[in-house]
Amino acid sequence: MMILRWCLLFVLLANGMQAQDRKEFLLQKNWQFTKGDPPGAMAPSFDDRGWQTVSVPHDWAIFGPFDRKNDLQEVAIKQNGETVASTKTGRTGGLPYEGIGWYRNHFDVPAGSTVSLLFDGAMSEAKIYVNGKEAIYWPNGYNSFYIDVTPYLTADGKNNLVAVRLENKPQSSRWYSGAGLYRNVHVITTQQAHVPVWGTYITTPFVSDAYAAVNLKTTIEHTGDADVRVVTELLNANGVVVAKKENTQRITHGKPFEQNFIVNQPALWSPETPALYTARSVIYVNGVQTDTYTTQFGIRDIRFVADKGFYLNGKLRKFQGVCNHHDLGPLGAAINVAALRYQLTLLKEMGCDAIRTSHNMPAPELVSLCNELGLMMMIEPFDEWDIAKCENGYHRFFATWAEKDMVNMIRHYRNDPSVVLWSIGNEVPTQCSPDGYKVASFLQDICHREDPTRPVTCGMDQVSCVLSNGFASMLDLPGFNYRVHRYKEAYGKLPQNLVLGTETSSTVSSRSVYKFPVERKADAMYKDHQSSSYDFEYCSWSNLPDEDLAMAEDNEWAIGQFVWTGFDYLGEPSPYDVDGWPNHSSMFGIIDLAGIPKDRYYLYRSVWNKKAPTLHILPHWTWPGREGQETPVFAYTSYPSAELFINGKSYGRRFKNDSTVQHRYRLMWMNAVYEPGEVKVVAYDEQGKVAAEKVVRTAGKPHHIVLEANSNKIAADGNDLAYIRVKVVDKDGNVCPADQRLITFTVSGAGIYRAAANGDPTCLDLFHLPQMHAFNGELTAIVQSKEQAGEIRVEAKAKGLTPGKILLKSGN
Repeated sequence: MMILRWCLLFVLLANGMQAQDRKEFLLQKNWQFTKGDPPGAMAPSFDDRGWQTVSVPHDWAIFGPFDRKNDLQEVAIKQNGETVASTKTGRTGGLPYEGIGWYRNHFDVPAGSTVSLLFDGAMSEAKIYVNGKEAIYWPNGYNSFYIDVTPYLTADGKNNLVAVRLENKPQSSRWYSGAGLYRNVHVITTQQAHVPVWGTYITTPFVSDAYAAVNLKTTIEHTGDADVRVVTELLNANGVVVAKKENTQRITHGKPFEQNFIVNQPALWSPETPALYTARSVIYVNGVQTDTYTTQFGIRDIRFVADKGFYLNGKLRKFQGVCNHHDLGPLGAAINVAALRYQLTLLKEMGCDAIRTSHNMPAPELVSLCNELGLMMMIEPFDEWDIAKCENGYHRFFATWAEKDMVNMIRHYRNDPSVVLWSIGNEVPTQCSPDGYKVASFLQDICHREDPTRPVTCGMDQVSCVLSNGFASMLDLPGFNYRVHRYKEAYGKLPQNLVLGTETSSTVSSRSVYKFPVERKADAMYKDHQSSSYDFEYCSWSNLPDEDLAMAEDNEWAIGQFVWTGFDYLGEPSPYDVDGWPNHSSMFGIIDLAGIPKDRYYLYRSVWNKKAPTLHILPHWTWPGREGQETPVFAYTSYPSAELFINGKSYGRRFKNDSTVQHRYRLMWMNAVYEPGEVKVVAYDEQGKVAAEKVVRTAGKPHHIVLEANSNKIAADGNDLAYIRVKVVDKDGNVCPADQRLITFTVSGAGIYRAAANGDPTCLDLFHLPQMHAFNGELTAIVQSKEQAGEIRVEAKAKGLTPGKILLKSGN
């Protein structure tokens, strides 16, 4: 009888322990926020009832107002070849990101739990207090960090206060960084013996179509000298167990718990087939379950072969990548999965297969989406090392914090199959210092120590320096920003015999803006502060897209590129950056700040998207006052030839050819003459047969508003978004490309108005107000769901136009 009682007690205790298995939740709602630095704000007794209630993620600066004086910088941008300081306006978006802000919230956890707080990112110089005591300081605003807060908790686990002080100094960034708790905050509760944050490391040391070897290393803390048993199942995307291991060890040696698996007929991860697996490990200490930990991973093989190129799963391919800054246009830096998915989906449809996280650690949601959607990643942590670019930039922290930041970044993302490259920096001034290679070697060695499975690169722009001082030759993979005309020289001099375009093109354009005459120009500037969408304009340090496309196509050792940039972003308004206000957002993007593709999108799509044909015409055909004047017509198409007709008159058939790199990728009728009516381009396939045609018509008088949503149904989770394309059209539905009128919005039902943008780099309309001027007849409005299912009614009105309406649904 006594034995039975002890057995029952053990079962109850064991069940109780299992009931306290790992739990994780987000601290999203009911944060109290204030700008400024009130004394004692970390104390539990502090009265924050006068503060603003916000939800996290939260970017305090995106609400404006825009102002020329915000972060006005008197600097010479050396990497752009400047030697004399000048006044830079709008460099960080003209938004009030500077200053100090505080956040406070409360949370409950089970008494006796081991508790960690995980911050995905906090901008910046974060000081975290728990129940009035400082728990951690982390200066890098982009990196994720965590802290065991168990010693600071209340005895009963109730009503724990977390207070966060953030500070953004002036001249601490070269672009819009955002401000505040702009990424998620996690509360993680476990038992004392548990797997810490980022405590697993999965590799695939052998990969074939027949089988793959999977190695799993699991760190388990606070096990003492106990017997530790780990039961791990590997599950495919359908939840089917494809491998299982159960092992018992004592881990007093201090090394991770190691397990090996074989997966037969593995589904290999690639951009075309982004297959994912999950490792689910259950931890037992002295026979009692103490933790369950899951790790998402993929099975794939990456190889970089000198003279031949980049191989993924044994297949040669080129990087068709873009660089992106982290802001989400009118939403600012505050992370939102639906917004990221919208961006990545547009890029995938273009044929893009890779993202460079320039120039900072990414949000974990971005990496997860790249895993899911099939986009390779180059993750990059730094824009500065030990030598400054910005007066208050990261150089202040590099000596003390670089290794800590690198370790967090690598351990966070080394299990993600989308990540195929680590970059250790972007255009760092250190590249030209005599000992610069030593700093690069220090960072590369950290990468090799923490993850020997991926090569290391660096975005280098000072080609002469790095070819002569050893900097480029010691990297695993040399990466060059621009200077495509020196790739062959670098290939011939460097031992790696491979070259990657880590940052390319920097062509500038404004959507639906066309300048005449059509000429190739560097640093072209106009009275309207726009750039031409004929895609012939670029910055003094950069070039046109065709040159980089040809380089990758013609040379096996040129392994592809990351275009600057996929999307326009807040800040860096080149070429209008020198006292060029009101410009405050970039013009480099293939897609504008409103998420609307520019003409250039279709140039890249015509080369990169091998699944669907492309035929796109530019410019628009509404040019009152240009009658009888030459108005060149371009076609971006995946077909080899096409014929142009204007009002039925043929202007001849053009064939792609190698006379120039522009003629190789663009069909151009430079002698086309404008007359109102219809432009038609007929494309022919390789056999000379008609394959597609496209028509653009002259727009009449603006008549009504058209609303088009990217999805008519969104999740009722309070976070999902619908992107609504707003068009001012004539009675026949043609977009009116000269219309700039103010449009107002009302949203009712199960959603709220979130923001709008029009893609105009000079527009100072505030994103969050329910009104926005059209830019060349178009803009984008963003609607967010509530936490209730139902209909969402959206209406857009403008003076003189029939309103536009659309009905969306929100559900679970």
